[in-house]
Amino acid sequence: MDLKLYLKEQCQLVDKALDSYLPKEDDLPFSLHKAMRYSVFAGGKRVRPILMLAACEAVGGEISQAMPAACAMEMIHTYSLIHDDLPAMDDDDFRRGNPTNHKVFGEAIAILAGDALLTQAFILLSAPELPGFVSPERLLAVTREIATCAGSFGMVGGQVVDMESEGKADIDLPTVQYIHTHKTGALIKASVKAGAILGNADSSQLAAITRYGEAAGLAFQIADDILDIEGTTEEIGKDAGSDQARGKATYPAVVGLADAKRRAVELMEIALAALDPLGAKAEPLREIAKYIVSRKS
Repeated sequence: MDLKLYLKEQCQLVDKALDSYLPKEDDLPFSLHKAMRYSVFAGGKRVRPILMLAACEAVGGEISQAMPAACAMEMIHTYSLIHDDLPAMDDDDFRRGNPTNHKVFGEAIAILAGDALLTQAFILLSAPELPGFVSPERLLAVTREIATCAGSFGMVGGQVVDMESEGKADIDLPTVQYIHTHKTGALIKASVKAGAILGNADSSQLAAITRYGEAAGLAFQIADDILDIEGTTEEIGKDAGSDQARGKATYPAVVGLADAKRRAVELMEIALAALDPLGAKAEPLREIAKYIVSRKS
């Protein structure tokens, strides 16, 4: 398949849906809604929502069944980036090649824009028209899955351990593994699990998709660690080498660059093997797993 074309087409579908689900800039309060849309439409690749749509189709579902939840996941991901860039956390000046939200709108509005995007995600997940696509039981399971992956046992918990580990020389591999599987991996795993649930997956299909998500999620963050070392600022959209400069707990820092690359490839192979029972419909998921490891941005 032509992955580049697939990603472009899916990204366009997600962007169109996001535009319809987000408040408009001319809705009060203007500054808040402008800040929300600024970061959502700052050029993201929409990896998480596209994974959700692909997982839904891989188990025999239709994109329409998963699109609202896919957009909710992108809102949560964007909120996390806004807060991650704040001076109290990573203090980044650029994200996706653009000035970070707090550099444009100020810290207070950036915090509130993140808060509003997180809340908007659950407004979307609880929209009254959604049960027309899926059963209330499956929608409840998806909402719980997404909430769990975003909270203290998922992304937020990973962010805390990441911050507390920064600059420490004695960080071990289990700690790095915890950070990566929670801060980044949790949203990726939840994206594919939610997509499968919304596509009415049976227990064996859901198990296969979950194994894929666990491996692909960890591979994604290891690839990010590698890009921070080998990529340029122009390629990755933020300051290259920032992880090393801050003393971040990363795979290359603990096991070395060569072993980190080997582990990323191993995880890709695990992800691919997990999809064997799903046949040709899972081909987009296979290609995305390969892309995750080989990407340059």
